Parts: sequence; structure tokens; C-alpha cells
Amino acid sequence: MSAATPRTGRPPADLSPATLDEIFGAALRMFAEKGYDGASVASLNRELGVSHNLIHQRFGSKEKLWYATVDWAFAGIAAELLPELENTEGGPLEQTRRIIRRFVLVHARRPEVLRLVNIEGVAETPRLSHLYEHHIEPVLTPLTAPLRGLMDSGEIAPVPVRTLHFLIAHGASAPYSLRGLARHIGPGDPLDPDAVAEHAGLVADLVIGGLKYRTEHAGERP
Repeated sequence: MSAATPRTGRPPADLSPATLDEIFGAALRMFAEKGYDGASVASLNRELGVSHNLIHQRFGSKEKLWYATVDWAFAGIAAELLPELENTEGGPLEQTRRIIRRFVLVHARRPEVLRLVNIEGVAETPRLSHLYEHHIEPVLTPLTAPLRGLMDSGEIAPVPVRTLHFLIAHGASAPYSLRGLARHIGPGDPLDPDAVAEHAGLVADLVIGGLKYRTEHAGERP
């Protein structure tokens, strides 16, 4: 009796399990594109090429998958942003310039994160509370510490942290979370590495320049 001919093509789903990073990456894209209510675990299983109950077996529910995915995504963001706090060369303003530039660069590589925040930030939900309390605030507070110190000492004019956050996170980083619109507004791919680097540097320069101008001309404003 001859040996069985090896099978070709895609292996059965239960023989090709996805790694956690693959699951979280696909889940992040799904939640960022469709929102929590529009997301389908069954569709995710099909996209990953795994058995129809793999996600349920690993996470128990779509809700638990959402929380695990968010924790995974923001852990990566924090790991890339927070080391910038160790470099204090040039003083707090220059440190802030580097933080802003790094923030834009990081989110250019992870545009799904801000897309998800845009969706969840519309209404008060337990998911938004989790996002803010466990991930946004714990990163925002140390990253804005150099500026807040300058404001507290009177060295620069006060600026609301909320203004800075939305200006940078949902303004300067919008070409990556809204890539289609960005292509219509300007020539070329906004995610081209040279374009990303130029944009990040320009954003940082404009924000720091604006803070300096605001401080130097504080007495001139009505």
C-alpha cells in the first residue's frame, strides 16, 4: 500500500493556531475599524484561519478580548514613549519637543490605536473609563510633567493639558488614523517614512515655537 499523498493548500484551522500577537493585532484592527458593537469574533476567527471557537476558548467573550487587546496595544505604546523621559538633555522644552516628535512617530506606526480611541471616546462607557484610567492618564501625566513644571514655576505661560493632548494626539497624528483623507489633502502617502519624519519634526517645532511665543508675548494679550 503506497504512502498517502501529502495534502496541499491551507492547513485545517485547528492545525494552524495563531499567536497571541497575531490575535491581538487582528483584534485591534477589527475594533478600530468596526467599533466594539460592530466587531465579530466569528469573523476574527475566520480572518486568523483558526477554529470557530478559538477566541472563546482563549478569552471567554468579546468583552474580555477587547480589554486584553487594549492592554496589549497600550503596553506597546507606553514602552516606546516613556523611555523618552530619561533624556533630559537641553532642558524641559527640548525634552518636550522630543516627546512630541516620538509620540507622532509611534502613532504613525500604530494608527489603529487612535482610531480605537476616537470610537470609544465618543460616549462614557466602562471601556472608555478603562482606556483613560489604565492607559491614557498613566502615560499622559509623566509625558506632560516637564511642561507642567515650567508652567508651575511661571517660566512659560499656562496651557491646558487637554488642549495640548488633543492638538497632538488627535490633530497632529490624524494623518495616520485618517489616512484616506490625508491622501486627498496632500500629495503622497502620509505613511512614507520620510513624510512621517518631516511631519513629526514640524509638529514638534510648531508646538514648542507656539509655547515660546505665548510666553514671550503673554503681557500683550487682552
